[in-house]
Amino acid sequence: MTANMQNKSMSLDSAPDHIKLAVDLIALLEENEIPNETAIAALEIVLSDYRNKVTNSSTPPVSE
Repeated sequence: MTANMQNKSMSLDSAPDHIKLAVDLIALLEENEIPNETAIAALEIVLSDYRNKVTNSSTPPVSE
């Protein structure tokens, strides 16, 4: 592993959880060669679902 790769890995290790998740999701979509429009449509459904869960939840979401 190069020093540059180690620096990126370490910076991701210290990144907030939502950044880590976003990076993982992007990697998953790219590794599986999901077409951009399909990924966007699916992510919009996921985002809507999670927003509804937050809206309908009796407890406030945990802030980052």
